Amino acid sequence: MNIKSAEFVKGVVIGEDRILEENRLQIAFIGRSNVGKSSVINLLLGRKKLVKSSSTPGKTRQINFFLVNERIYFVDLPGYGFAKASFEQREKIRRLILWYLTSVKIKNRKIILIIDAKVGLTKLDLEMIDILNKHNHNFIIIANKSDKLKRSERNKKLNEILEKVYNKEIILCSAKNGEGRGKLFNKVFED
Repeated sequence: MNIKSAEFVKGVVIGEDRILEENRLQIAFIGRSNVGKSSVINLLLGRKKLVKSSSTPGKTRQINFFLVNERIYFVDLPGYGFAKASFEQREKIRRLILWYLTSVKIKNRKIILIIDAKVGLTKLDLEMIDILNKHNHNFIIIANKSDKLKRSERNKKLNEILEKVYNKEIILCSAKNGEGRGKLFNKVFED
């Protein structure tokens, strides 16, 4: 598949919205704050700044929909686990993420869970994996920021992650240097 067009459509917060009922594939990207979700989406789409990234964690506070090739939605969910936000703000983001993940209106979706390759799986990542498994979501795990790993660390970190998730392929990725883009692209768009 070639990416011919990609555009921001709208941001959604908890409530009814017709976009959730459309019969388009939704590819949702989720991960901790500051893990590089926006950068991974831009890498996949071959765009530099379509999805805005911020040096300030916790900036995304709605679910952002991007229409790709006029037929698929890329869905940028807020990052979870931003510690400097107030409890109320963190709780609001948590409810928004759970609302999207548990919405029965969305029938056709894939989830891309993005983790930090150097940090590995955190407690919050493991909780998210548990939620995804409980709701029988089809999901892929991307270990972003692989460029920050030394060659000698790569296999060790990958094995540490694999020990905690069973029967899941982990794709090493670097939004900075493009590593893993082809493999991720094929996984995202395979039927």
